[in-house]
Amino acid sequence: MSKIVIIGAGHVGSMCALNLAQIGICDEIVLIDIVEGKADAQAKDVADATVFMSRTPVVRAGGYEDCNDADIIVNAVGMSRKKGQTRLDMLDDSIHMMKDVIEKLNQTKFSGYFISITNPCDVIVNYARKHLDLPKNRIFGTGTSLDTARLKLTLHRLTEVAVNSIQCFALGEHGDSSMVPMSHISFMGKPLFELQEEQPEIYGKVKEELLLNRTHQLGMEIVIGKGSTEFGIGAAVADICKAIFYDEKKIIPVSALLEGEYGEEEIMIGVPAIIGKNGMEGIISLRLTESELEKFHASCEVVRSYIRRAELKE
Repeated sequence: MSKIVIIGAGHVGSMCALNLAQIGICDEIVLIDIVEGKADAQAKDVADATVFMSRTPVVRAGGYEDCNDADIIVNAVGMSRKKGQTRLDMLDDSIHMMKDVIEKLNQTKFSGYFISITNPCDVIVNYARKHLDLPKNRIFGTGTSLDTARLKLTLHRLTEVAVNSIQCFALGEHGDSSMVPMSHISFMGKPLFELQEEQPEIYGKVKEELLLNRTHQLGMEIVIGKGSTEFGIGAAVADICKAIFYDEKKIIPVSALLEGEYGEEEIMIGVPAIIGKNGMEGIISLRLTESELEKFHASCEVVRSYIRRAELKE
């Protein structure tokens, strides 16, 4: 039996449940929420949808006792981001909620994989690592997986090249200080810079400022238009869980613990990592230019400043 527990049954948590059910990778999906009746209602709604899927996993509401034998916990607690609010602005509310989650989790026998979505993603997963007794390969955040998806979509729209033929990463904070290593954008292995020389009419449209703007602003545009993001992150979480259960060794940019990689120590932040049956199995160290490395360090410092702020709230 494979079991995933989702803590937080709001827009994001419920969409994670739906995506996990859709791809059919687990036998049981359990939703937990502090609001009475909410997890049960969301579970019943997702369960209805499974009738039209290739598999019909058990989808139900539960409690923290379900974490004892969970293979994966998805942490999706939190408030929806408001218009004009950065992810970092959400820290105070998120830390308040995380204290309750951590206290209850530490009373269970959970020893699986802890994947955190809660914003600000990098700050919260750093906080959770400090307070949960889990090895570094078993705790990580969704990091820049969604930022990278948005980056890839922007590149596709600019060049019309299929998204699965584009290689790129957003690195650093899941937020407004994330950076794009332009030197590592390629199309079926051919570097962007070469293509810009050969076909400027197509690839000349790709500018760093434009890519950063779209990567940073797409989330807020969704929040303004509908009140929350949910579909993209739900798919990203399901993709990470599938990589673990199927031992895919897939490279996904997650908030992983750095211990010297990229010249950084003791910080969890978005970097490409190998995800397989042992969780976060290794970090891919890209050779960044001096300018790119400076931007990555700057993003790390932004996250560190909020990590310190989170620690003051203990």
